[in-house]
Amino acid sequence: MTATNLLLIAHRTTPPPDGLSISAQARIAPDGDLELRFDLAGPVEMLRIPPLGNPVAADGLWQHTCCEAFVREQASSAYREFNLSPSRQWAAYDFADYRQRNHAWQATDAPAIEVALEHRRLQLSARIPASLLPPGPRWQFGLSVVAESLAGDLSYWALAHAGDRPDFHHPASFVLELSRS
Repeated sequence: MTATNLLLIAHRTTPPPDGLSISAQARIAPDGDLELRFDLAGPVEMLRIPPLGNPVAADGLWQHTCCEAFVREQASSAYREFNLSPSRQWAAYDFADYRQRNHAWQATDAPAIEVALEHRRLQLSARIPASLLPPGPRWQFGLSVVAESLAGDLSYWALAHAGDRPDFHHPASFVLELSRS
């Protein structure tokens, strides 16, 4: 992936473990798939990281260490949310507007998730099929991470935070723009 590293920042009300930094990359591949990479660096041994398992759909992933992407067609209020766990579980949700979930929508394909855990680094890479993205060819993205400490405390990381509380769904969080080449 040749995209520039984008630094995520922790929300001021949810302090992270000292020394933790998180960056992300995103790009639209030539075939239209979304390629993502999240890098958590520093004291990752202080994080509760779910064990690697089968790549299956699951709800509630955001309650623990999880990488997320929010994607909307440019100038639209409808968006999709993708939760990507280091366990390789995933979730995909469709929203008609701010937090107005379309429960009838179901993902027809699954993201491919790869995880590498090394000393002081967790890297999660994902490829989300073009069929799961909202109509394009231009999108706005919010990239975020929930990091859970061993004590169970959550820190919320994003490219931008819009309010007094962490809210990855907030329209002002969709700050990255990408288009199909």
